[in-house]
Amino acid sequence: MPDQDLRPASRQPLTILLAAPRGFCAGVDRAIQIVEQAIEKFGAPIYVRHEIVHNRHVVKHLERLGAVFVDELDECPDDRPVVFSAHGVPKSVPEEARRRQLIYVDATCPLVSKVHVEAERHHSVGRHVLLIGHKGHPEVIGTMGQLPKGAVTLIETCEDVARFAPKDPAKLAFVTQTTLSVDDTADIVSALQARFVKIAAPHREDICYATTNRQTAVKAIAPNCQLVLVIGAPNSSNSMRLVEVARRAGAAQARLIESADDIHFQWLDGVETLGISAGASAPESLVTDLLDTLKARYDVRVENQISAREDVVFKLPQILRSDAGPQNAEGERT
Repeated sequence: MPDQDLRPASRQPLTILLAAPRGFCAGVDRAIQIVEQAIEKFGAPIYVRHEIVHNRHVVKHLERLGAVFVDELDECPDDRPVVFSAHGVPKSVPEEARRRQLIYVDATCPLVSKVHVEAERHHSVGRHVLLIGHKGHPEVIGTMGQLPKGAVTLIETCEDVARFAPKDPAKLAFVTQTTLSVDDTADIVSALQARFVKIAAPHREDICYATTNRQTAVKAIAPNCQLVLVIGAPNSSNSMRLVEVARRAGAAQARLIESADDIHFQWLDGVETLGISAGASAPESLVTDLLDTLKARYDVRVENQISAREDVVFKLPQILRSDAGPQNAEGERT
């Protein structure tokens, strides 16, 4: 007797609202290209201080090519190049690399570098800098490390604003981590400006275009979804914020998953409309895998929900560009 086909005669219908923009931003794409091209230019191994971006799938891909990820420079040999992550590093890190005469390539996102420049500008004219961000995040550590100890105060909540006691309320400025929730940051900024009316603000918003666009896209789909799945890493600030944004925007449930392997299908019991997005460090291949997994089990109809178009591209550092001439250890033209 042939094996009985246990597949159901009809599969549960599932409408998927696919948020766009999603996934890689220009800064992440640039950082990954930097590691790939550094390996091609200098050969393996290339050392990378900290995860180049917060995604283990990206890290594993680069490890297969010949990248070695370390926590600090003292784990790097003197005779191999090192790449600094997209999140930025304290000034002490490139200073140490120069002292050791290492070849290094800085993959800091240009939008993070913009925040560094703003913080230095404020400090140069005597302002104390308040950094809105999350304690311990690499970007926050890097930004605080641009200025002398004590020159920056971290602000995580509106309660921190109320507790902060400046030496001179007339000489304050604020900058922000680039991957925060737009709504949360707005509340903190409002509290700062209400309490310190002379506080200097960024010339342009520090939260990056990609973070804003991805949050806007999730807000657009969330009210129509019983569940929103965000693909990203648990240590990815922008991915975690997308989950929070989905919940606040009206999704009955919102969950973070690293890949299709993390799905528990009971989550989809009674779900007719599912929203999907991906954090700025999540490759599109993970979205494709998730869609394929769902299509194998459900009668899927995908609706692309596009809220913005992105065409931002950041140039690679001069040391890796084909038109580069002779360079010194910092990757600058000589």
